[in-house]
Amino acid sequence: MKIHEYQAQALLKEYGVPVLDGIVASTPQEASDAALTIGLPVVLKAQVHSGGRGKAGGVRVVGTADAVAGAAEAILALTIKGLPVRKVLVARAASIRAEAYLSLLIDRAVSKLVFVGCAVGGVDIEDTAQTTPEKILRLELPAARRGPASPQEYASFAAKLFAEPSLAGAVVPIMAALECLFRARDCALIEINPLAVTADNALLALDAKILLDDNALFRQPGNVALRDPDSEDPAEAEARAAGLTFIGLGGTIGCMVNGAGLAMATLDTIKHLGGEPANFLDVGGSSSPQKILGAFRIILRNPQVKVILVNIFGGITRCDDVARGMLAAMQETRIAVPLVIRLVGTNEQEGRELLAGQTLTVARTLEEAAEKAVELARNS
Repeated sequence: MKIHEYQAQALLKEYGVPVLDGIVASTPQEASDAALTIGLPVVLKAQVHSGGRGKAGGVRVVGTADAVAGAAEAILALTIKGLPVRKVLVARAASIRAEAYLSLLIDRAVSKLVFVGCAVGGVDIEDTAQTTPEKILRLELPAARRGPASPQEYASFAAKLFAEPSLAGAVVPIMAALECLFRARDCALIEINPLAVTADNALLALDAKILLDDNALFRQPGNVALRDPDSEDPAEAEARAAGLTFIGLGGTIGCMVNGAGLAMATLDTIKHLGGEPANFLDVGGSSSPQKILGAFRIILRNPQVKVILVNIFGGITRCDDVARGMLAAMQETRIAVPLVIRLVGTNEQEGRELLAGQTLTVARTLEEAAEKAVELARNS
């Protein structure tokens, strides 16, 4: 679950990470009032669940009171990567001497928490990781322990991140705070970019990104309160309300699968065969016809979809329930794209009988279904 920068900054401050205080504004007038309260110059930052805000014009430094309202109005009029900007964060502009990068995340390949750092931060950190990967630092931590590491465990990493001993010493308590926050609030990612060195040689988290684990929301009411439905992808929000798991991917082959593992295998097979999946959509383990209907509605709203691949391996999921949902979708709306379906498992014969006579392509294996979907997408 994504949260806004101002919410991430508040969490960092709660756990003792030095941040610049800011005020959130929803109108140009509120931004002007905030700037007068904070003191000029200020930086205005679009609050939207997307990267690339600076390059899209969503971050502006303003030095005069008269210019604040106009800058805020321009930012609030932006749509960044399909998401409208409804709030701006107004913060005091800092005098920056240097920028570093620091994050804490879960590396599932090694089943550990990992600090990732780079002595050169900023908007081009992705390019740095690609062109000079030797500059990227890693510190692996046990995933299961409850408390933070000892200062000595952070020290070697900190010394590589900052050559100056005073800065290396200052980053150690920041790392400890990030680990405490990560574990206490069930985070999936904490990213500070930049971790700035100010003119007076202090460290400040000038920008923060935090992702929270959706699967832990049942025990984190404070995390639930941070959700902003207006800033989420409408299809993902609709899917969550319907008990579905959906992530848009930008390709042309719509995918409806039961089970996350099978869904990932389906996407991988499509890619292996040269196709591009339009989405990840897991209908879950016990799919009612209504859920299948809802899944079709979400997939069909994407005008880029050229074919839909339904891959059901029935265990708890009953193939006849899936078939009834497909029939309901066909009756409710005209499905103008080809359908490829693989129904295998519980009540598969009943499901096939229900779909007999419908215009669709039937496959027996995942590979066969993916091949047919890729071919249909190419020829559409």
